Amino acid sequence: MTEDRKQAALAYHALPRPGKIAMAITKPCATQDDLGLAYTPGVAEPVRAIARDAEAAYRYTAKGNLVAVISDGSAVLGLGNVGPLASKPVMEGKGVLFKKFAGIDVFDIEVDAKTVEDFVETVVRIAPTFGGINLEDIAAPRCFEIETALKARLDIPVFHDDQHGTAVIIVAALLNALALQDKRLEQAKIVCLGAGAAGIASMRLLLAMGADRDNIRLLDRGGVIHAGREDLNPYKQAFAVETRERGLADAMRGADVFIGLSGPDLVTQDMIRSMAPRPIVFALSNPDPEIDPRLARAASADLVMATGRSDYPNQVNNVLGFPFIFRGALDVRARTINQEMLVACVHALADLAHEAVPAEVLQAYGLSHLEFGAEYIIPKPLDPRLLERIPPAVAAAAIASGAAEDASDDRPRRDEALAEACA
Repeated sequence: MTEDRKQAALAYHALPRPGKIAMAITKPCATQDDLGLAYTPGVAEPVRAIARDAEAAYRYTAKGNLVAVISDGSAVLGLGNVGPLASKPVMEGKGVLFKKFAGIDVFDIEVDAKTVEDFVETVVRIAPTFGGINLEDIAAPRCFEIETALKARLDIPVFHDDQHGTAVIIVAALLNALALQDKRLEQAKIVCLGAGAAGIASMRLLLAMGADRDNIRLLDRGGVIHAGREDLNPYKQAFAVETRERGLADAMRGADVFIGLSGPDLVTQDMIRSMAPRPIVFALSNPDPEIDPRLARAASADLVMATGRSDYPNQVNNVLGFPFIFRGALDVRARTINQEMLVACVHALADLAHEAVPAEVLQAYGLSHLEFGAEYIIPKPLDPRLLERIPPAVAAAAIASGAAEDASDDRPRRDEALAEACA
């Protein structure tokens, strides 16, 4: 980032008032009567109703449209362990995206917790406030332990976006890339460089979608995760395979798919050339990908490529998933976000990319034409159809899988939230 852009970013966050989010009052407060209803004595009536029936909180409070975005600051973007306070701008930014794209309110919460147990206990104690919990920027492997513990103890959705949000977008884009390249997921050799939260979650979701475990090569800093290694935690061990491949160059040879969730400039043109014909390369490290797209295309003219950047085609962007997944979950008061709901989101995203792109989307991106193909395998984040398609698909999967019952009495409130998001 240039010095001018750095200063612009600081000014954006500081002016005209610090931060990016604020609380809004949603009811009239102009008269003494309004105040009497908002607080004492009128507030006693919803208190009594909730004390009699906890479900009444969804009718009389903001709980049903309120998500906690929670971090310990241990894995913030590409900046590493910067601590909870320094993570706050990112958590506020997440709140902006929830509100902008899905009409969901957010409290960002930064937790100073040195142990998994302390973090979990903090979240459990504050959970009654919220309709859902979005975990963010928590380092692996503690993120897996935290999510598992919270799901076991809470009856509201708990979602780690760095795991499942990333996985959903990667898999949706990959299904379309495989179709374009005339390849089948069940037969594809998949190399994933990066065995953190996103890498492991993405490989898990690919397995659920039909990938062959023996065809997956997951790599960490020690190279290929293979059956002979003795330095693996249980999450990596699940992907250990019998193979003579040890380094990235070995793994890339003959691979159909490369997924990078690691760092810049780790893939060479020779590695791309060694892949199978019609390769798929997802170089998702931000801001600098594992290989520059221009170099990758020069090495293989028939590849399909995606990055995490907005200035190249096929941006794999989590904002395509988490706001709409939570919108669908909240709409039916889901108790969890399960695999069936994630798969429903994958298919809804992948299918949308096959449809004609509305003029308003072309205008938003300064394009004259866009259609399904090598440079358009995943919808654009500003496509308004995302809000129309993904939440209903997720909600239907929640009901069908037994994770929720349709809360039809909340329909007017949900419609209001959606109208606000679309405004």
